[in-house]
Amino acid sequence: MTERTPDTDLLDGFLDATRAAAVAVAGLVGGGDGMRIDGVAVDALRRALEPLAVDGRVVVGEGEKDQAPMLFVGERFGTGVGPAIDLAVDPVDGTKLAATGRPDSVAVIAVAPRGAMFDIGPAYYLEKLVAADAGRGLSLADPVAVTLDRLATSLGRPVSTLRVAVQDRPRNAATAQAVRAAGAELVGFADGDVALSLRAAAADGDLDLLLGIGGAPEGILTAAAVRALGGWMTARFAPQSPSEHTRLVEVGVDLAREVPLDELCTADAWLLLSAVTSTALAAGAELAGVSLDADGGVTVESVVVGPGSPLTRSRKRLDPDTPRGLPSPVR
Repeated sequence: MTERTPDTDLLDGFLDATRAAAVAVAGLVGGGDGMRIDGVAVDALRRALEPLAVDGRVVVGEGEKDQAPMLFVGERFGTGVGPAIDLAVDPVDGTKLAATGRPDSVAVIAVAPRGAMFDIGPAYYLEKLVAADAGRGLSLADPVAVTLDRLATSLGRPVSTLRVAVQDRPRNAATAQAVRAAGAELVGFADGDVALSLRAAAADGDLDLLLGIGGAPEGILTAAAVRALGGWMTARFAPQSPSEHTRLVEVGVDLAREVPLDELCTADAWLLLSAVTSTALAAGAELAGVSLDADGGVTVESVVVGPGSPLTRSRKRLDPDTPRGLPSPVR
């Protein structure tokens, strides 16, 4: 795998790692135990990443802010022989969704050449703006009404037809209210902002914009896909506690600076995900959740987003003997 040309077998190995995580937690969906889901997914990912022929390094991990099991930043994986690869990972984006049996929970990773992903440091949260190419140049520095007016003009549509996703959190209440006040349709969501971001970044997506404060690790995962989709993204640090603010200031972060897409992901990268529960990604890309057959087989639906291959879907049935080292599903 180089900056320009992915090694197909290697990408298949990374995709199998997301399948491993999705399959491993399938029997826990709807059981209410999010912490166990995270732990099982992390273990499955570690096992699947270990034999890959790469000099692998985790640069963005998800779990610390929630005190959940995680792959740690700086953790190494692979054989140590092969291309130098950086990994951003969320073993299950939408853990709460999986725990309660709701849609849009996915096992997801992004891979890129060494040094290509933005270093979020000790940040837990980013304020993000994600759109398709029509939104190129939009800025978080502008009022929401101005942003929506500019996007509507670019699309040649009235603001009232825009669909804007904002995560349902108190920290985003003002943004949600501004979207409503401008006359656009507010699409609230609870969790799973990687999937929602893809729906905003894809040219044929059913969302026009994603706005608001969400997880910083998910922001870097999203950036890899937005770059491949030819969309637009910008972000800035948005600490949600005095301790997070202090940590960022101590390492010299400029909290007022906006970070554009070409800094969030500086080289061609690939986002690979497998659906834990049913997941809508864009028009024509509705993934079914992991299904368990009566004979013990498992079917997993996945997507790869990369240069020249936006939203490439696959469906893989794993026999009961779980080929390619994938773990047996938890029952």
